Amino acid sequence: MVNKVLAAFVVTDGLFVSMGAIMLGFSIIVQQTCFNTPTEGNEAARDLLYQTFPFTAGIVNAVFIFAAFLATIPALATNNRSWLKLAAFMVVASAIFTLGIGVDLWVLTLRMKDEYFEIWTSQPQHVQDLMQTAFSCCGYFNSSSPAFVTDATCPSPAAASLVRGCSTPLNSFGNTFVDNIFTAMFGMVGIDVVLVMATACLLKDRKERERFRHIDEKSGVRGTF
Repeated sequence: MVNKVLAAFVVTDGLFVSMGAIMLGFSIIVQQTCFNTPTEGNEAARDLLYQTFPFTAGIVNAVFIFAAFLATIPALATNNRSWLKLAAFMVVASAIFTLGIGVDLWVLTLRMKDEYFEIWTSQPQHVQDLMQTAFSCCGYFNSSSPAFVTDATCPSPAAASLVRGCSTPLNSFGNTFVDNIFTAMFGMVGIDVVLVMATACLLKDRKERERFRHIDEKSGVRGTF
């Protein structure tokens, strides 16, 4: 008969290590590609925002997740509860780390307009042109603050003054984009919590089985007299 507590732990442990693989792959791939020269406005807005993300922290956290997963292997292979306790402590530490990354991204959404302003002012005119075209806007706060880049969307000062600044659409784009990512981070924390609960249940199950085994052993000894 399948031990349901053990099965639940194995499934949750699999989700946990999968989460670490996703975090590691995402962090490495995006960190390597976000500095590529953009060819389109949405791509520029996304990649420039990516450049502010804590990818190194994400990679370190993913490695720690793998280490916690490795600690669960001897815990599954043996009945030694010490490995399970060690794994549980590591999962809790990972959850706190992941939560910290999620909170950092959430704070980014609170200062998105200022963040994009710093990004905007540091970009060459051709990148500003890409974002103006993609978001149908001129300048940042407005066409004169800072001054717009002359392009098909903003062909003249008179035409540019009738078009909104890029801060509003960029702020909306960035918030929606980052919201999805930090929500995923908080979802990963949820998996950590479930794994800790599954570990606690498995520890209790093994403790109960060990107690009953000792009772059976004592009963067997008494039966020999």
